Amino acid sequence: MTLKIKDNDAIIKRLRRIEGQVKGIQKMVEEGKCCGDILIQIAAVRSAMNSVGGLILENHMKDCLKSYLDGDAGDETLDSLVDIKIKYAKQN
Repeated sequence: MTLKIKDNDAIIKRLRRIEGQVKGIQKMVEEGKCCGDILIQIAAVRSAMNSVGGLILENHMKDCLKSYLDGDAGDETLDSLVDIKIKYAKQN
């Protein structure tokens, strides 16, 4: 299934903010900043990515389930959804 996000602009905005955070971490490493401060920023990026991932996963699940319940999709859609959920859960 293709990505159909209700509020695509908000997702893009969050991802750009995360990109800025990652660039900030890169600069901190280049400048030899304190490891503790860098790790705190890494934790913040990880949390932000989990938040965005959760939004995308929620959207995908709703779309898959709606298609399945409407009769537009078969069991392979549910199988795919379960597979994606398992893979996503392993990353968190």
